[in-house]
Amino acid sequence: MELQQLFIEAIQSGTMEGFYKLISYFQTQSEPAYCGLATLSMVLNALAIDPGRKWKGPWRWFDETMLDCCEPLEKVKADGISFGKLVCLAYCAGAKVDAFRTNQSTIEEFRKYVMACSTSDDCHVISSYHRGTFKQTGTGHFSPIGGYHAGRDMALILDVARFKYPPHWVPLPLLWEAMNNIDETTGHRRGFMLISRPQRAPALLYTLSCKHESWVSTAKYLMDDVPVLLRSDNVKDIDKVLNVVFTSLPSNFGEFIKWVAEVRRQEDGDQNLSQEEKGRLAFKAEVLNQVQKVDLFKHVTKYLSSANSCCTKLPFSGHKDNLPDIAASVCCQGAEFLAGKYVSSNGFCFKETCVKCFKANGDRPITVVSGTVVNGNSEQGVDVLVPSFPTKVGCCGSGSNCTRMHPAVDDVLTALLLALPIDTWSGIKDEKLLQEMYRLVSTENLPTLLQEEVLHLRGQFLVLKRCQVNKVDDELAAPLL
Repeated sequence: MELQQLFIEAIQSGTMEGFYKLISYFQTQSEPAYCGLATLSMVLNALAIDPGRKWKGPWRWFDETMLDCCEPLEKVKADGISFGKLVCLAYCAGAKVDAFRTNQSTIEEFRKYVMACSTSDDCHVISSYHRGTFKQTGTGHFSPIGGYHAGRDMALILDVARFKYPPHWVPLPLLWEAMNNIDETTGHRRGFMLISRPQRAPALLYTLSCKHESWVSTAKYLMDDVPVLLRSDNVKDIDKVLNVVFTSLPSNFGEFIKWVAEVRRQEDGDQNLSQEEKGRLAFKAEVLNQVQKVDLFKHVTKYLSSANSCCTKLPFSGHKDNLPDIAASVCCQGAEFLAGKYVSSNGFCFKETCVKCFKANGDRPITVVSGTVVNGNSEQGVDVLVPSFPTKVGCCGSGSNCTRMHPAVDDVLTALLLALPIDTWSGIKDEKLLQEMYRLVSTENLPTLLQEEVLHLRGQFLVLKRCQVNKVDDELAAPLL
């Protein structure tokens, strides 16, 4: 009865506003170590943040199995996820994140944030705490805070391990004590994060990924080594700047920056695309078009063309721009995701590929790569919806040429250069060349869609810059973004 009374009083005082959205999306973690993923997917759905892809059928919905851009699900299943990696994951999923460890905040500030999010449904607090402080079984845990009782100074924890504990009220000072605890795995204190909708839309076409372990060396090279190389090398023109950046770029940089394709089961739709799918493809195509119109892209394509003609060996020269080859990899990853659980993509074999182009009712041409993915005795038909814009190529399944140009190495490299922190170029000694480089990477005169894309990628770089190479994830300052 006391718990019910606390709930009623909190509602009457207006500090349960965030509860209603959260409880609508309340879920139980599907694996013992998935508390962070279940908590985050619950909060992302409560904020109505678009995952940028379908969950099942026509529904766009966050599920634990979709949250793998910063850590492989297999590793999370075995070891759980750290505070810093969950922050990275929230941002990667399209949320605005303010993260605080207890040594970066105070209990008074924490109380203020809990109160603010409890009187609104525009933000939610995720707490990282040690269960032992509550005399509960288990160790580190994540759960969202569903409400606050100001008179009793108590927070409502919506525990995602519902097979162990129902939602429960805890004194806020005791919750602070449970957060003010060293995570033995990382050596850093636990804390809390504020999750809200971003003012900017998430990336439409490109994204940085921490899923592959090689991201550490790639990020270190771009953010630490490139500025040093530019200071030590007496570069005289833009081609020389690009040569400095590209000749030592880690060969697996493609695991770090990716263009985003939309994947669907073939039974989810026929050749007809929904208006939403057409709209998203149109936005992606326009971003691709805008990338290829900036001056920096012209320099990149000129440099790559010159390097190829001179037989210059570049680290990424082996990267394939052939759409069917790219789609084979994407479809296998998509089938892994669509299986609804973590399965190693090595278990999938791509059986066939067909590039199709459709145009109906005056719409712009749409490129769809269709294929069959085989996993053991089962087969899954998969479509990859590819952003495209006009250039003449041949397409299977049609009697004539159609227009298509998918993202390739040159535009991905251009997006990467645009997204690098602006101080990357400060070591260029030639003042005239430095100003020209600043002009080429400036976001001020970019078209709106591309500007938002680049700013989002720069935001991701800020997240990565606050990650330590050793332990990858746990030196995130507050606020994060």
